[in-house]
Amino acid sequence: MIIDFNSMEEQILPRFKDGEGALIAKMHSDKDGKILYGILKPGSSVGYHKHVTSDEVIYIISGKADFIYDDDIREEAIAGGCHYCPKGHCHSMINNGPEDLVFFAVVPELIGY
Repeated sequence: MIIDFNSMEEQILPRFKDGEGALIAKMHSDKDGKILYGILKPGSSVGYHKHVTSDEVIYIISGKADFIYDDDIREEAIAGGCHYCPKGHCHSMINNGPEDLVFFAVVPELIGY
């Protein structure tokens, strides 16, 4: 299956997961999970949340992402870096940099596996 993000309409998701600002997203979603191309403007974030039924892999295309992982681990990823949040863990993603944070995320649902 080819997912053509170029032909998808952008969605503006204010305060995504209770974060700051808005997530600009192009997303494919079905019963097996989500595949997302996203942009966080400077000062925006994806709020802190737990992955109860899924893992998440976030690949940074451009910009810089600050992650809070399991309450007390702080990590930074730049273009070419990848953050992994396994099922049962918590995280948030923040754009504290001066440019847009552009990323690709995959969230496979793991119910029944």
